[in-house]
Amino acid sequence: MLSQLHIENIAVIESMDILFGPGLNLLTGETGAGKSIVIDALGAVLGGRVSRGLIRSGADIARASAVFWEPRDDVKAWLAESLGLCAEDDQEVHISRDILADGRAVCRVCGRPATVSQLRELGALLIQTHGQHDSQLLLDESRHLSLVDGYAGCELSEYQANYVEWKALLAERESLTRDSADKMRRVDMLRYQIGEINAAELVPGEDARILERREMLKNAHKISSAVEEAYELLYGGDQAPGARDLLSQASGGLSSVARVSAELGELARRVEELTLAADDAALELRGLRDGLEADPSELERLEHRLDRIYRLKKYGQTVEEILAFGQKLEAELDGIEHADERLAELEAVCKVKELDVKNAASALTKKRQSGAEALREAMGRELRGLEMDKVRFAVEISGAEYGRCGGDAGGFLISANVGEPLKPLSKVASGGELSRVMLALMSVMAGDVDTMVFDEVDAGVSGRAAQRVAEKLAGLSRKRQILCVTHLPQIAAMADRHFRIEKTESGGRTKTDAVTLDRDARVMEIARIIGGAEVTGVTQKSAAELIEQAESYKRGEIQ
Repeated sequence: MLSQLHIENIAVIESMDILFGPGLNLLTGETGAGKSIVIDALGAVLGGRVSRGLIRSGADIARASAVFWEPRDDVKAWLAESLGLCAEDDQEVHISRDILADGRAVCRVCGRPATVSQLRELGALLIQTHGQHDSQLLLDESRHLSLVDGYAGCELSEYQANYVEWKALLAERESLTRDSADKMRRVDMLRYQIGEINAAELVPGEDARILERREMLKNAHKISSAVEEAYELLYGGDQAPGARDLLSQASGGLSSVARVSAELGELARRVEELTLAADDAALELRGLRDGLEADPSELERLEHRLDRIYRLKKYGQTVEEILAFGQKLEAELDGIEHADERLAELEAVCKVKELDVKNAASALTKKRQSGAEALREAMGRELRGLEMDKVRFAVEISGAEYGRCGGDAGGFLISANVGEPLKPLSKVASGGELSRVMLALMSVMAGDVDTMVFDEVDAGVSGRAAQRVAEKLAGLSRKRQILCVTHLPQIAAMADRHFRIEKTESGGRTKTDAVTLDRDARVMEIARIIGGAEVTGVTQKSAAELIEQAESYKRGEIQ
């Protein structure tokens, strides 16, 4: 149950705290005062979509937080599994969400960091919300089947796994049975490309080695001069000894006195190592010098080889990529050449998988038909309690082409008047009827949530129908907490806890506050709803009578 909601710097709300209680919590106020902003803020806490535009002008951050009292076991289990929170002994769940000016969000659950998607998952366990425009969703017949599935408890995962696999097999079969002329053209192209790659006799890494060798040959004269000079400096020449000979002499001199001290012995060893290193370097220089004395036509051969590799780079940027692409082409060619074998195999597999799809779809259909009948009966009871005694409601489950949701189509039918045939709800229901049908649906599909939120569920409703909606909300509030934004006096009179959302000005800024109303203030607020801007003694008397009637109804004294 929601016990507290804190809102800070959201739209026209600078700072607001609302303490909710059990039963029916009503929010009323003038149009534009900010009632729906309260609902939007609660939605933000529970992972709803928000934008930077929600932040109050002049503020850098908006904040909404909520406290839920006595969470159910499934909520505690989610907290433990998703966030590692041991909530067995905790009586409260604290949720907060900060919305920053740069669009980022900082979310916490019981002080633990959380993601927006986690808030959304947790919110689904805590609250069910019916917004101002949800009734219009009933006009979208494509949503009706999912509502039936939700009521009937249909699980689609097994069917959908079979369906996805079946469609993939059908697509492969279609590919293999395409026009033979197309297939032959593809085979010719594959053979040409494979032949072009294989004829090149590519060796992994050869392009890099060729580039390095070409660079050496292009700079052969410069490199040869530098190598020759370095070699002579190491080995010496006719005019002077080289570095290697000088190091050897130094090593010999030090070796003769190495026994005198450990320090001299260490120096002798190090100079000897330098001599050996000079020998190695000289040998490498000689090998490099000899390697530069290659066939003059070698550079031309390398250029030809690089050109051939370059022409193959339409298949890949490196030799390795070209070879990998060639293997892929060979696999495709092999698949086409053995297509008849694979096609025969696919025919058998497709039949088996199609049977799996049909069986899973048939199981769904049976469950939907059973659920549709139960939903029809439950909706009939709910609608009779909403001043729709003569209305007939039905759920039509009809066959359809197999899709991701099975082999069914679903739709809600309604007959609003005696003697009239059942017709699609989306075609014949008025605004007030849609509101009551949605309220009835919410009532029968409420599930295990402790809190239900209705944002202006009274759209298009008046008179006796409004009284029945009020009674329905009061009935729901006996089993769970209800939060409701309303403009109807009949509903406002049923409140167990009544808040007036009012807009004021302070310091040249507009702000919105929530005021908890006592009985006298409730009379004045309901009188305002009845009579508009001018509250008279007559409207006050009417408001007081409505409250008394509501209290009698809740005590069971009147039906």
